[in-house]
Amino acid sequence: MEQFFRFWFFLAIFSLQVFCSEALQEAKSPGDIIIGGLFPIHESVDDNGLCNRFSVARLAQSLMMVRAIEEINQSGELGNITLGYHIVDSCGDITTALRNTLPFMKINDREQHLTPPVMAVIGDYYSEISVAVTRQLNLEKIPEISYGSTSGLLSDKTRFPSFLRTVPEDDHQAKAVIEILKDHNWNWVGIVATDGEYGRYAVERLRHHAERHDICFAYIKFLPEFLVDNNLKDSINEAVKSITENTNVSVIVSFTKPNHMMYIFDNVLKHHRGRNKVWIASDTWSQSVNCLDTTRWNLKDVGTIFGITLKSGNTSRFEQFLRNLDNRPDLYQNNSFLSDFLNGTVSGSNTSLDTKITQLINMIYPYAVFSIELAVKAIAEAVKDLCINQECDIATLQPEKFRDVLKTANFYLDGKKYSFDKKSNLNSGYDIVLWRYNSPNTLDMNYEVGHYHIEQGSITFIRSEISNLYHQTKKVRSRCSTCYPGEWKVRKAGQPICCYECKKCPVNYYSADKDASLCLACENTTHYSFEGSQNCTKKRIDYLEWDDVYHIVLLAFAALGVLLTLVVAVIFLARWNTPVVRSSVGPIAILLLLSLLSTFGSVVFFGGQPKDWQCQTRQVLFGLSFTLSVSCILVRSFRIIMAFEFDPVTQGILEKLYKPYLIIPLCMAGQVLICTVWLAYRPPVFQEDSKSFVKLLLLKCHENLFPAFGAMLAYIGFLAIICFILAFKGRKLPECYNESKFITFSMLIYIITWIIFGPVYMNVTGKYNSAIEMAVILISAYSVLFCLFFTKCYIILFKAEENTVNVFRNTVRNFSMGKDRNLDKNYPSGIQNSALSMESLSSPEPLHPVAERHESINSVVKPFFQSPVLDKQPPLLQDEAQ
Repeated sequence: MEQFFRFWFFLAIFSLQVFCSEALQEAKSPGDIIIGGLFPIHESVDDNGLCNRFSVARLAQSLMMVRAIEEINQSGELGNITLGYHIVDSCGDITTALRNTLPFMKINDREQHLTPPVMAVIGDYYSEISVAVTRQLNLEKIPEISYGSTSGLLSDKTRFPSFLRTVPEDDHQAKAVIEILKDHNWNWVGIVATDGEYGRYAVERLRHHAERHDICFAYIKFLPEFLVDNNLKDSINEAVKSITENTNVSVIVSFTKPNHMMYIFDNVLKHHRGRNKVWIASDTWSQSVNCLDTTRWNLKDVGTIFGITLKSGNTSRFEQFLRNLDNRPDLYQNNSFLSDFLNGTVSGSNTSLDTKITQLINMIYPYAVFSIELAVKAIAEAVKDLCINQECDIATLQPEKFRDVLKTANFYLDGKKYSFDKKSNLNSGYDIVLWRYNSPNTLDMNYEVGHYHIEQGSITFIRSEISNLYHQTKKVRSRCSTCYPGEWKVRKAGQPICCYECKKCPVNYYSADKDASLCLACENTTHYSFEGSQNCTKKRIDYLEWDDVYHIVLLAFAALGVLLTLVVAVIFLARWNTPVVRSSVGPIAILLLLSLLSTFGSVVFFGGQPKDWQCQTRQVLFGLSFTLSVSCILVRSFRIIMAFEFDPVTQGILEKLYKPYLIIPLCMAGQVLICTVWLAYRPPVFQEDSKSFVKLLLLKCHENLFPAFGAMLAYIGFLAIICFILAFKGRKLPECYNESKFITFSMLIYIITWIIFGPVYMNVTGKYNSAIEMAVILISAYSVLFCLFFTKCYIILFKAEENTVNVFRNTVRNFSMGKDRNLDKNYPSGIQNSALSMESLSSPEPLHPVAERHESINSVVKPFFQSPVLDKQPPLLQDEAQ
């Protein structure tokens, strides 16, 4: 079956030779082993199948192979074995390439042929041609090494077992394009490609990688592979229309041939909207001078051209080879391509030999020097492995064995080791070039600005060229939609992934980058942001600081309260045995003053940066100290009622209940229990409040267990109400003893103040929440201090004549006889306080004979003066009782 297929295949190829009128052009050199060469020296064929569009650059590439082979032969590394070559023209056409490579396969009876067989073929440049040619060569197992065919289809070794290449496949080139687009933040681009193996595969791989990076194609236009196609003009016009109408597409990626780009530029640059674009050129045209007609257009009209080129090599040796061509007439005697060029047959001009050589030098593509030299080095290394490192018979050497050795060869170029991978590719990487003008009339297409590393999958731009690169590209925008910092993108149904709506980030979210997929949450405890924010702002830490004006004022009042309390204590101690102090139950008064000192002192713990211990101390200290104050006031209220109760039965009961040093601890025990449970179960703690204010991080004390806090205040309030009731009941007692009105007034102030405090404290937030409680505590403490002590201090200091035993006796006597209104003229107003009027005695008790009331009076006064507090003081009414 195989023999049958081969017969008909060779018959078809033979018919091509018979019916083709054009004579075969070739370049030959004898050798022990022949290397075939296939180059598109003519880049197309006309309607009659004749090759046209002679390419000086491709001729130069064929000479690169010649020079590399001569260098191997001259080096003597193959011993007595020499390499020869047989170079033909593919004319950029598959049919022509198949016909012209047929001589490489004429391996019949070796005795009938004077020339050795072809062991390997270098070429072709175009993937479409390589696909067809390698299938043909594979019939004789002849390996083909391409220096430019990059289609990924050729990596399939089951379909193309004899194909090798010294360049990477197009999948890597597609990745390099994606990296360029990502680096410049372009995600809405156009694609133009040839409709062949190369273009189709490159676009497919580009689409595959683009989807992973949210890059979309506004349009994809395929152009006929061959220039003689009747649909070429319409396809180019359609591509130009897409380029000019999609104004938001500023970047076009092109996988076409140089001649296709020449037609595109000639048409698209006629339109103003087709200019100033960014073109990303594939390796097929990235260094081709034929793409842009510089007689009509300049690079400024086009815009910016990025070029992805195959890895570059050292061109100096090849340049020297070309300069010596005029000294090597033997070189082009068997090279019809070179001879026709130098003789002016194909160029149409009679320029000098030096000018021709200069044209060749100007058409050197560094990547071609590198790739073609590597191909020759690989072949030479395979020959060495087969016939130098071991015995071999060149006459019987088979291409299949040569191919197998070639795939595993390790070869060197400029001191660096290379080898083919398992897919017979050589992943050398890419260079990124930027087109520019060397001079006003000289276009440089070899200006390297970066490199693509296949192993890392990344682009590295040359540091010294970055500024020049971004100067041209930083203002180019090629996006379907753009969301700016502070916004996030919302996909639209039925639209490409690159087209979306933009919404502002909500409060406490931000986006710092363009086209953010999500808004990032701020750390709410320490940062905040408003709607549409680009970043989070750190919250300002806020608490009632020591240097705050309101805090200073409150602390000043607290300090004043401490000072006044100490002054009162000194006055009382200094006048300890006077009736005013004795009537206040001296020790209880001192205990009350100490509790007020503690109350004023507790205010200090409500300011400054809070700590856990501070939060626990301030409430407990206030609760216990003010409970002690109210407990002392309760004892004094009880004593006043008991002292002037004249009913013997009631008085007896009151005498049994009046245990001041037992009442006070019992009252304190309830508050101690509440505070102990609070501290043991859920004590107040320091808290960072980040929710109450957007811009502030409030440092405050959290009561943690509000029922316990409420119970503490309610307990004090309960005691205050009892004091209020007892004091209100004794409001009509003699004014010299009458603290009841002042106790009533002070407790009323306390109750009203704390009733107002409750809802205000619960609803007000911020650092001044603590200041509210500080103010309420100060008001409560000052009400006790002013009402219970300042009136007495006034009498002690400014009414000393009223602070006598006789005055107190007369006041009690008059009260007992209902004659409080007829006091002696020396004491018209009794012992009065500035805050109390005599109207409270407007309803005195009925008058009774004084003699009948003596016993009653003494019974009242006796317990008053024989109380535990005053048991050492003599009774005031002793003489009266006698």
